[in-house]
Amino acid sequence: MNDLMIPLSMESKEPIYKQIYSYIKDEIKKGRLPCGSKLPSTRVLAKNMQLSRSTIEIAYDQLVAEGYLEAEPYRGYYVAQIENLYMMNSPIKKAEHHPQIAETLCLYDFSPRGIDLEQFPYRLWQKITKNILNDAKKEIFGSGMQKGDYELREAIRDYLHRARGVNCTAEQLIIGAGNEYLLLLLHQILGKNGVQVAMENPTYKQAYHVLQSLGYQIYPVLMDAYGILVSQLQKTQAEIAYVTPSHQYPLGVVMPIKRRMELLNWAMEREGRYIIEDDYDSEFRYKGKPIPSLQGVDQAGRVIYIGTFSRSIAPAIRVSYMVLPTALMERYEKEYGFYSCTVSRIEQAVLTCFLKEGYFERHLNRMRANYKAKHDLILSEMQTFPGFCVSGENAGIHLLLTSKQGILEQKLVEQALAGGVRVYGLSAYYIGEAKRREDTVVLGYANLSEQEILQGLEILRKVWEVDSFSRTNKSCDRKEGKIV
Repeated sequence: MNDLMIPLSMESKEPIYKQIYSYIKDEIKKGRLPCGSKLPSTRVLAKNMQLSRSTIEIAYDQLVAEGYLEAEPYRGYYVAQIENLYMMNSPIKKAEHHPQIAETLCLYDFSPRGIDLEQFPYRLWQKITKNILNDAKKEIFGSGMQKGDYELREAIRDYLHRARGVNCTAEQLIIGAGNEYLLLLLHQILGKNGVQVAMENPTYKQAYHVLQSLGYQIYPVLMDAYGILVSQLQKTQAEIAYVTPSHQYPLGVVMPIKRRMELLNWAMEREGRYIIEDDYDSEFRYKGKPIPSLQGVDQAGRVIYIGTFSRSIAPAIRVSYMVLPTALMERYEKEYGFYSCTVSRIEQAVLTCFLKEGYFERHLNRMRANYKAKHDLILSEMQTFPGFCVSGENAGIHLLLTSKQGILEQKLVEQALAGGVRVYGLSAYYIGEAKRREDTVVLGYANLSEQEILQGLEILRKVWEVDSFSRTNKSCDRKEGKIV
């Protein structure tokens, strides 16, 4: 059933997702959608109605949660067996009874963690997988090498050297299922006792939670316009510094070479100090030439380099990699080399082909063009938001909006959500007791189409009463060297 016609009222105060939910529920209760009827897929219905796919998913998920629909993997959504419910006339349950649903009820989600899955090369990935399985020998179903298949490590090494200036051998690379696993492994290699970690503040919370769960003492270190403040880092007891120099998450700061050298000098001041370089969003840069990795300028073997394909290809591609300095690799091979690789050999083989045949770099070029178009669009539209200034726009797939009037992020977030748009407060990314910026929201755009970006920004313009903000000429303080 791909011709489901749902009447909508754009003037109604009732959210679109709720109108869709109510219509389908009513049709089921009245028997017009009989048991076993297949509903259009979320993709098809969103296209037919010219709506965001997430809007359809919210309505469908609510119906599944209440038992009106059943979701069958790889088949779709079907009307459930609910003859006894046809006479019910109970209204939609209040959101507070379903907090997990309440957290997702929005039309446009400007998530900084989203990516554009519409650009994933489904057919090519399927073709490569099919060819590998057709040509596979029994060896591919074996356990493989502990650090990951050598051919894949060679392909990653070649790419990192060309694209990021990373200097390493294939023997220094370890493949793992996600950065979290690699951090757990690194914990073993570095030792459990006495290791203390400094992190940028604000920081990437997922890494923070992983490191905290391992029992490390975390030292939050403030940042300025150039990145982590090395002068503040030196005042801590940290032996490890976790940084995202290519595109700091969430501030978007790109660390210049001078600050990188200061950081390397800090690491060399004491034996056993290391820097974990999470090369976050390094593939997406919109101004100037790409800056080589911190690892590429490290001459003393003090940088541990971590990267992933989950951001550049798809979250489901749980393949990350870690480059260890020679001393740590020797320790790994001596004490922990028995750990098995956590990535399927079939997935490794597919990714190897994707890299060696040039598909990955062509995919990156398409993604860069796609994200740059969205990036340029949102910056153009922000010119009509005179009450805000933009930062972090030179790289990555999100940016920051700071209120020139000092309007609290909580108010901005709540007003946006009331209009069906989700934005994210910057203060949630801070750790420790440091003073937080509470006038800034994080705006991601990768997972939205250009039309959805325009529609979402139009809602923000209305709920934030942007026109009224234009009466002030106060500008954001972006002075170089200012602590942020």
